[in-house]
Amino acid sequence: MASREFDIIVYGATGFTGRLVAEYLTQHYGGRPDAPKWAMAGRSLDKLAEVRDLIGAPADTPLVVADASDPASLDAMAASTQVVLTTVGPYQLYGSELVAACVKAGTAYADLCGEPGWMREMIDVHEGAAKASGARITFSCGFDSIPFDLGVHFLQAEAVKRRGKPAPRVKGRVRKMAGGASGGTIASLTETLKAVAKKPSLALLLKSSFALTPGFEGPSQPTGLFPEYDSATGTWTAPFVMAPINTKNVHRTNFLLGHPWGADLVYDEMVMTTIGDAGKAMAEAMAKANPFGESKLKPGEGPSKEERENGFYDILFIGEYPDGTTVRASVQGDRDPGYGSTSKMLAETGMALLANKGAGGVWTPGALLGDALIARLTEHAGLTFRIEE
Repeated sequence: MASREFDIIVYGATGFTGRLVAEYLTQHYGGRPDAPKWAMAGRSLDKLAEVRDLIGAPADTPLVVADASDPASLDAMAASTQVVLTTVGPYQLYGSELVAACVKAGTAYADLCGEPGWMREMIDVHEGAAKASGARITFSCGFDSIPFDLGVHFLQAEAVKRRGKPAPRVKGRVRKMAGGASGGTIASLTETLKAVAKKPSLALLLKSSFALTPGFEGPSQPTGLFPEYDSATGTWTAPFVMAPINTKNVHRTNFLLGHPWGADLVYDEMVMTTIGDAGKAMAEAMAKANPFGESKLKPGEGPSKEERENGFYDILFIGEYPDGTTVRASVQGDRDPGYGSTSKMLAETGMALLANKGAGGVWTPGALLGDALIARLTEHAGLTFRIEE
């Protein structure tokens, strides 16, 4: 693919998150010796030019017209680049043809998908062809699920170093977070619920923690649906809205790597509140609340620059052994999870796909890029990975 016209194409650059990805590439890599040759893609040439000027990208930044309703345009786009970064969701509505185009062209692909039903369909349809063509199809390259996928990877590396074996029980606990879900995430959940209504059998797939590990079913996992007291943190915990996709991706990473964390891994995610009756009341209130609140965001909309920069997240990972020994690690992000940090993570996934070649297939970021992506995110994207004593 060295002879292709572009290194990276940002598809959906006229949308809110796509614009942030393009802006990041402009500001972070503009003029650097390792700058990729990249282009902005979307349906409207005029809107692309408008966004290019708005974000301060060079006037000669290439613009590519491509539309999810025009498979030929997607084929042409995929064949012209080494990597496609797409923010055009919900992916179950607008992603299938692009995945097919990238598989056919042997092009690396990364998205922000949190739609496990569609992801499983893509795995079933394209895994073999992606391996044959060399296409690296990489889902969930934003807040869902990179901090969790790589957080478990980071924790288990330390666990093996200390104990000679991985922790069989891992807890992901959101300690602090400021910034809400994106309009695209809300739209994706809406479309998933519509899909379940049309095909009730999909509900069983979505319920399983092993929905993305075809042919493998591990041990029973915590549901994460109810408030509970967590002795490991000394606090009450509440359900976490992203857990249904993150836990599936963590188990898929373990599956793709040949179960280095054990075929018996038990993993869940919850939100920490506080201690005592106050913590219990808070956890119960969070469990009953609409996780998206009164958000009116639509795809393509998002918070202000100030709100994005004031956002952050702090996630604790606890590895537990049967003898009571624990290993702890954390992942922090310096921007709001749904937009500011997510856009940087997707852009750096693209850079990692350029720098780190691997076998074709349908991947998770953790299984395909692992430590190399942790290094990029730490150096460039404002993430911190830390072992806690």
